[in-house]
Amino acid sequence: MKTLAIYNLKGGVGKTAAAVNLAYLAAQSGLHTLLWDLDPQGAASWYLQGEAARAPDKTVWRGTSPIGRRIVETPYDHLHLIPADLDSRHLDVWLRKDDNSHDRLRTLIEPLSEQYSLVVLDCPPSLSHLADNIFAAADRILVPTVPTHLSLRALMTLIDYFKANELPRARLRPFWSMADRRRGLHRGLIEQPPKAMKDVCAAVIPYAASVERMGEARAPLEVSEPSSYAAECYRALWAENANYLRRG
Repeated sequence: MKTLAIYNLKGGVGKTAAAVNLAYLAAQSGLHTLLWDLDPQGAASWYLQGEAARAPDKTVWRGTSPIGRRIVETPYDHLHLIPADLDSRHLDVWLRKDDNSHDRLRTLIEPLSEQYSLVVLDCPPSLSHLADNIFAAADRILVPTVPTHLSLRALMTLIDYFKANELPRARLRPFWSMADRRRGLHRGLIEQPPKAMKDVCAAVIPYAASVERMGEARAPLEVSEPSSYAAECYRALWAENANYLRRG
């Protein structure tokens, strides 16, 4: 089983749309996939028509209650969901209080290998103890990066954090997100990526109305608008990462 995190220090960069679309594409390719919505905003849960958890369950994080009790079905074959709830904003506090190591999330995920081939984490935009748990648990961390200097600065902060904490830089894979090639800055950065983007994915996710309409349809693009250019780009992004994520 592999764990894929979609993470960024910044919000509003297309993180959740990527998590939902990649999880759906993984499931449709035959991988039994679980999307864990760790963001208290619950946008991924909304897209996948999953009800928010009725109440936070600290016993899950303490290891005294199986995480499987939180899993719900989605309308799509091979794709399940652990919904977010508003009280999951306290996760960082719970984790620090009950276990100051960075292994709690990985420990919770490991038993899921009996049922799932891939776990996708939709991560809240923060650099925190929860983020440290995510970095320890994820086999690959896709970082949506808008082609702007502020977004690149956030990526560099993350890279520097990995270096300072001796985390494996190879786990980080940035990709251009919400890109508008009509803008000179966007086009220039995409065509001549800076050093921070040396291992950038080839697929570029556009700034597109079809992605915004996912909230109205409450469905992945492959369901709501499969012929859209954005859907094609998400397919390309999945294809770039599929072989690695399929390995046992």
